[in-house]
Amino acid sequence: MALTKDTMTDEQRKSVALEYLKAFDNGGVTSTGGNILELFADDAQVYFPKWGLATGKDEIGTLFGDVGGTVNNITHHYALFNWVFSGGDTIVAEGTSHGEHQDGPWRAGVPEWGAGRWCDVFEIRDWKIQRCFIYLDPDYAGRDTERYPWLAEAGG
Repeated sequence: MALTKDTMTDEQRKSVALEYLKAFDNGGVTSTGGNILELFADDAQVYFPKWGLATGKDEIGTLFGDVGGTVNNITHHYALFNWVFSGGDTIVAEGTSHGEHQDGPWRAGVPEWGAGRWCDVFEIRDWKIQRCFIYLDPDYAGRDTERYPWLAEAGG
């Protein structure tokens, strides 16, 4: 890992996180036309539920390909984000989204228990994402209801 060159502000870290989220809405392409992986440090880590932990750009690319291959489109609701700043390299974004998964559409709040609410914990240093842990329900289309009695009783 390289030595820290500059101290970034919270707003600068937020701008990197926003660029990452907007790239997902744009099929993995950044606002400058680059690949989303360019936003990551070479030894970065990304966690995604039901996939696991990816370390390094190659594994992160595999994770994004696997998960992205199941999502036809996604739109994050930027105006509704909550940001939490640690005063250090870590920031947290909490938000909602809607889109189309290969199994069907989703929209945060429809139904209230369904997919679309998420939280990402970022560690951003030297203008690169060092770590991004993604917390969400990967059952975008809401088909996994039989294992939850309160959903099964309500008819999913």
